[in-house]
Amino acid sequence: MLIARRCFISGRVQGVFFRASTRQKATELGCAGYARNLPDGRVEVLAVGEPQAVQSLVDWLWQGPPAADVKQVDVQELSPDELLDLPVGFAQR
Repeated sequence: MLIARRCFISGRVQGVFFRASTRQKATELGCAGYARNLPDGRVEVLAVGEPQAVQSLVDWLWQGPPAADVKQVDVQELSPDELLDLPVGFAQR
């Protein structure tokens, strides 16, 4: 069973290799989705995968790469219907 979570990460998360590090961690965990910078300074991460893998990635987002200073991770659960159009691999946008 696959689940999906959309996360919005706040703090010093742009310009510190957050997206690339997220892609690497997600690939290690077997998650699909994307990580992208938002105009307001946050990073948005969509994670799709087995429940344990997605939760591990969400937990990791609270730390991020060494140069990051994460202040908040807001997590939204996506319904199964919302999973139909999601990407197959993990993309850094």
